[in-house]
Amino acid sequence: MSATDLFDPKRYAIFRRLELIAHSVVEGFVTGMHKSPFKGFAIEFDHHRQYVAGDDLKHLDWKLVGKLDRYYIKQYEEDTSLRAYLVLDISGSMNYGSAKYTKFDYGRFLVGVFSFMLLQQQDSVGLVTCDNEIRHFISPRSSRQHMKHILDVITAITPGAETGLGKSLHTLANKIRRRALIVIFSDLFDKPEDLILALNHFAHKKHEVILYQVLDRKEEDFPFTDLTRFVSMEGESFELVDPLRLRKEYLHQFREHQAKIRRTCHQLGIDFQQIYTADPFERTVAAYMAGRLRR
Repeated sequence: MSATDLFDPKRYAIFRRLELIAHSVVEGFVTGMHKSPFKGFAIEFDHHRQYVAGDDLKHLDWKLVGKLDRYYIKQYEEDTSLRAYLVLDISGSMNYGSAKYTKFDYGRFLVGVFSFMLLQQQDSVGLVTCDNEIRHFISPRSSRQHMKHILDVITAITPGAETGLGKSLHTLANKIRRRALIVIFSDLFDKPEDLILALNHFAHKKHEVILYQVLDRKEEDFPFTDLTRFVSMEGESFELVDPLRLRKEYLHQFREHQAKIRRTCHQLGIDFQQIYTADPFERTVAAYMAGRLRR
């Protein structure tokens, strides 16, 4: 990248927008609640101690009760240095948008918010970008300069390649050795079978996963009525079709795809969130953060 590109005013404006959104959402809604929605998920068993009145019964070791007829509480050692990987889908379909922002814009905003929030709590944050393969793999770090690096990377990206999210997530699951928080931002326009296998892979490795599906309302509602030219965003092909003839089958397949993903996330205990590009960004993200804190 040349010096001219680096200091391009338009690119710098996008970078500053990401910083400002991250600060406003986190400082305005999350830190004001005085409690992290993510800290404390990584805990390891340390030792037993004898039960005393008032202890939380959910930590009672019932196996020892059966064997010894005595009550012992499991003690855990908390790993407060959370490691998070923010996974941003940069395939061509993410560049679609009928409102002010594209799905990719929203994905970048989300990466900025989560980066800022996690680094505010001295946790480590890494970035993964992928389409049909992993394009960037930035290991988790906890410095403020690291956030600048993450934002600089996602500011420079232009989506365009074919989708292959399931394959990329499998590769990522094999790369991450320690238990971590995996936050995925994607429209999930990939074969549901591939996505489901990848999500199961993360669950098998005992990672905590948050799945953010970023959509344009028109993709869900398919409101087109006139003869329309649909152009692929992951190639050069196009089709001139009557959308009224396609609508019923399109909606059926779309809803089937959604149902499979939702069902898998429910079974695996994965947070599944949908966000739409026409909705107010700050309010939508803040509502999710507040809901997670309550849980």
